[in-house]
Amino acid sequence: MSTTPGRDTVLCISLAGRPGTFGVRFHNHLYQQLGLDFYYKAMRTDDLPAAVAGIRALGIRGCGVSMPYKEACMALVDEIDPSAAAIESVNTLVNTNGRLTAYNTDYLAVRQLLTRHQVDPATAFALRGSGGMAKAVASALRDAGFAEGTIVARNAQAGQQLADMCGYRWLPELGDICPPMLVNVTPIGMAGGAEAEELAFSDIAIAAAERVFDVVAMPAQTPLIRRAQALGKPVITGLEVIALQALEQFVLYTGVRPTPAQVDAAVAYARDI
Repeated sequence: MSTTPGRDTVLCISLAGRPGTFGVRFHNHLYQQLGLDFYYKAMRTDDLPAAVAGIRALGIRGCGVSMPYKEACMALVDEIDPSAAAIESVNTLVNTNGRLTAYNTDYLAVRQLLTRHQVDPATAFALRGSGGMAKAVASALRDAGFAEGTIVARNAQAGQQLADMCGYRWLPELGDICPPMLVNVTPIGMAGGAEAEELAFSDIAIAAAERVFDVVAMPAQTPLIRRAQALGKPVITGLEVIALQALEQFVLYTGVRPTPAQVDAAVAYARDI
């Protein structure tokens, strides 16, 4: 990767309501280490159809898709990979000669992490959230054999739809229920957000839980993760999710799979801000 992209440099981008720096640093670090003439840039838009048309027209190779665009992208592409079709949510677009294919590497990352952390599918859970990322996580849990789950969402329509889609129940609030695993898939705890210092679940629920999973990646040590670790609970962090999903995006864009050591170096570089 050149520090100044040239005429033949392949461009990849991300679209997010609140663009971050992790993907930019992760991808560009790997491009440089592997000698690939690619460049990655984070963007936001108020006109998603025009932005997606620009990806197609300008030959942008790949695009990471974050909130709030994950579901709206579905109608704007030519082909939908099963990883995205099954959950009606997109986080990756790949442009092949003007033809756009949509994927969901969030789903793939969560499936890998459930296996890596050896989470027993018999574990009951409560998942807070109902957006595109919540669909990916809930679907990954469903497909990994987790049969007993509760979707916690204040948006009754979205929460009930997600619960129905995955075969779980919906509640507007967790209340006094204390399931063995808590999963946060909302912006609560996200750095720079209005709820950056808040907990996604009550102290009582966290104390009773056997495991905590927070999809928020920045910071890696969210208030929820810090509280769970202080109580000695096993955790799965959003940093793990974002690293795995970014790796799968990188492979889709470039056709190259870095070594684990190269990925670890890229994650360390992306976090060093």
